[in-house]
Amino acid sequence: MPELPEVETVRSGLAKHVEGQVMQQVILRRANLRYPFDPNLSAILQGQKLRQLKRRAKYLLFEFERGTLLIHLGMTGVLKMVQPAEPVQKHDHVDLVFEQQILRFNDVRRFGAVLWIDDPDTHPLLLHLAPEPLSDEFSGDYLFQVFNKTSRPVKLALMDQALVVGVGNIYANEALFAVGVHPERPANTLGQEECDKLVAAVKLILKEAIIQGGTSLKDFLNAEGKPGYFRQELKVYGRKGESCVVCKAQVCKTVLGQRATYFCPQCQTNEKR
Repeated sequence: MPELPEVETVRSGLAKHVEGQVMQQVILRRANLRYPFDPNLSAILQGQKLRQLKRRAKYLLFEFERGTLLIHLGMTGVLKMVQPAEPVQKHDHVDLVFEQQILRFNDVRRFGAVLWIDDPDTHPLLLHLAPEPLSDEFSGDYLFQVFNKTSRPVKLALMDQALVVGVGNIYANEALFAVGVHPERPANTLGQEECDKLVAAVKLILKEAIIQGGTSLKDFLNAEGKPGYFRQELKVYGRKGESCVVCKAQVCKTVLGQRATYFCPQCQTNEKR
């Protein structure tokens, strides 16, 4: 599933093509993805100018003059700009037809979403989202406070969208390695200094991943159809059995919350320092 850097890469790549453009029509080739489509979507959007393309957590928010189109990429969703004459491929489910180009949504597994919403501030998918990890609100003080309330493994707490949005599996693994914290360690055992360092690591890693265009493992392509290159920067994720880049011990793999979890048994401690 695309994580925050991948979604931000898509947002920035698309914005230069679609912001300020007027919607001509919407073509729906099926009735639904994860949720049903609004059958009146084309009529609603026709003639509306796209004011701004934003991101909230892993949601893309296309802000039009009279409402917002929310798109979630799901597991395998890809948004790409295509010319009107480009043939429709299998799993091309939605076309957003602008003045000069078409924004096409391809989703093999159909876990994505395309929803028309009147007010993002009150929509159930967005209403209770936690702070953005790159915002000032996500600080060491904030993390220390919320971690103090849970004894869950720190990696699961870091990935909890009710605590902080957008820190997905890949980047949680990398951030915990960067600060030497074992992913299974209870979140409420981290001290203030450790939380300060973890927040700094999350911000640094996410910013670098955005610069690199995200991490392409299987399905992710940006708006130009290109992969992200942060994969070459990964220190532990996907490196089971390989030598740790710091101490040369073998990187280990376990499963937490049904997600693959990678760590160095020597560099990452399960005890409070």
